[in-house]
Amino acid sequence: MNKKQLLIIAVVALALVAWFGLDLGQYLQLAVVQERIDDLRSWYQQNPLLAGLIYFCIYVAVTGLSVPGAAVMTLAGGALFGFWYALLLVSFGSSVGATLAFLVSRTLLRDWVQEKFGRQLKAINTGFARDGAFYLFTLRLVPLFPFFLINLLMGLLPIGTWRYYWVSQLGMLPATAVYVNAGTQLGQLESLSGIISPELLGSFVLLGIFPLIARLLVGWLAGRRKLAGWDRPKRFDTNLIVIGAGSAGLVSALIAATVKAKVMLIERDKMGGDCLNTGCVPSKALIRSARMARYAGRAEEFGLAPMEVRVRFSEVMRRVHGVIKAIEPHDSVERFTSLGVDCVQGQAKIVSPWEVEVNGERISAPRIVVASGARPRIPEIPGLEAVDYLTSDSVWSLEQLPARLLVLGAGPIGCELAQAFSALGSKVTLVTHASRIMPREDPEVSARVEKVLVDEGMEVICSAEPECFLAGDEQSCQLSLAGEQRSIGFDKVLLAVGRTANVEDMGLASLGVECNPQGQVIVDDYLRTAMPTILAAGDVAGPYQFTHMASHQAWYAAVNALFGRFRKFRVDYSVVPWATFTDPEVGRVGLNETEAREQDVAYEVSRYDISDLDRAIADGEAEGFVKVLTVPGSDRILGATIVGYHAGELINEFVMAMKHGIGLNKILGTIHIYPTLGESNKFLAGEWRKARKPEKLLSWVERYHRFVRG
Repeated sequence: MNKKQLLIIAVVALALVAWFGLDLGQYLQLAVVQERIDDLRSWYQQNPLLAGLIYFCIYVAVTGLSVPGAAVMTLAGGALFGFWYALLLVSFGSSVGATLAFLVSRTLLRDWVQEKFGRQLKAINTGFARDGAFYLFTLRLVPLFPFFLINLLMGLLPIGTWRYYWVSQLGMLPATAVYVNAGTQLGQLESLSGIISPELLGSFVLLGIFPLIARLLVGWLAGRRKLAGWDRPKRFDTNLIVIGAGSAGLVSALIAATVKAKVMLIERDKMGGDCLNTGCVPSKALIRSARMARYAGRAEEFGLAPMEVRVRFSEVMRRVHGVIKAIEPHDSVERFTSLGVDCVQGQAKIVSPWEVEVNGERISAPRIVVASGARPRIPEIPGLEAVDYLTSDSVWSLEQLPARLLVLGAGPIGCELAQAFSALGSKVTLVTHASRIMPREDPEVSARVEKVLVDEGMEVICSAEPECFLAGDEQSCQLSLAGEQRSIGFDKVLLAVGRTANVEDMGLASLGVECNPQGQVIVDDYLRTAMPTILAAGDVAGPYQFTHMASHQAWYAAVNALFGRFRKFRVDYSVVPWATFTDPEVGRVGLNETEAREQDVAYEVSRYDISDLDRAIADGEAEGFVKVLTVPGSDRILGATIVGYHAGELINEFVMAMKHGIGLNKILGTIHIYPTLGESNKFLAGEWRKARKPEKLLSWVERYHRFVRG
């Protein structure tokens, strides 16, 4: 606590002590004012300026200190000064006093509240920074809300002082006028309750909700303006059109069909999208084969005779495609047709806010959901077009294992595929322009995974920029590395440098639907685009390009599209988990240390080393750690990172805990089966508890035990 805060506390404390100690509130009772109003009027007539100044200062003090009496003072002002002069004094006095109370709250409490509850208040802060004046004006109009409470709460939120002042003055003016006018009839009032009748209070409530109604009206008119010039169909062919049959599109269509809406799902290529055909499913099948190859190479470690690992790559790829075929029925046309979805194959083009053209036919619907996904980004590197490069989409067409594989990009996709091909026998070089692999994770996580990759025979090159590719009998990539040039020869190059949203040739630009600098469709909190009839979900919209997040967004897109006229739902990004399926795996949810420092979020770290876990030792997988960030002095979880065997599974316990507000104490008090890998989460909670054991209490307990022993 700084000197400024201490001074404010001292001043406020002294003022409150004087107020209550001297019982000054007795002079602000309605009966007392009524008794002395004639004397006050006489004095006012003799000293008009001084009386007004004293009244103004007292009013500021009463409202600034939030002590009872402001209502009686307003009445007294009306009786003493008349309507217009009193309205002027009260309006400015109440606004100045409210602003002082606001500033006291801000100075004393805001930093502490934001530091302690910043993550929970993030959405409120964002909304208030944008629409704070609107919310404040509404609250001021309705006298149901105590003004002192408004002053206190507003001081904790991101609204400027000047804006707070003038919005408060404007919003309080109607109620001020009512009270001042009542004060002109002070002699006839029997109690404060007689000032505002139920009818008048109802009018204030209606006045307060008027801005809400006005805002809805403005939003509706804005939507109508964007739709102006387009001919709305008199009748719609279907209730919802979904473009793209990846995770977001499939779930959106399924939800719509479940609630008995007529829905059309349009896919230009294969049902299941990227995840089934070129992403999650084939990559995990490949990773599984690679892991089995590594296990075979570790035979002696498990007491088995040494094994010669002979990889039949064509059979590995045959298995990968077999896994796709086995899962394919889950996302098939037949299944979704049986569930009530009208599935159409073809290139969709949005030709109006309500119409989509596919296969030469126009289909109309009140709402359209764009879920067209994303594709691998192709960097602009000279000479790249001359080499036969691979991406995460095309790598599954390989029939022969590349002897030398160059992987550009060391995010999750690059690291997963690089390690898998290395385990299957390729000589892999992993190159990234970043200073370390997996840059979204903490440095120790990156270092742990990189060490494993290097130990397995891979070469990892960081802080390198590809300058050009050279084709011919010997394909190579020229790198710029710390000012020096280096040439890397390869048989195949795999590009894993990010993904680009599929928005081309869909007609979005002609409808005013904009994209962000990353190429993703810009959507609001409800997944609506700039065109109110068109929503977007999944990789095409971001901000997270994960299959599970696409499915998560799909619920909001479908529900808001079908029922948004009654109620809309903001997408919940409060707890977002993901995993990188290297070996060891990396599971994440919430903040890590790097992000906490960048966002200036206070935290404490608890850590458990998996090398001590019985089941991990028995399985020969005693590698990695569990790390959890908590609020200082609390067991509330800010984020968790797990590095180790099956980390993608183990992280789910922390996802559940964060989503439902369960702290480490509850995890510690939950029985976990022995021996399992899941015990690591309980032991982490135990480490948190041990670091906070009550040493003083334990010293007294120790004395008690000595006493018992005699």
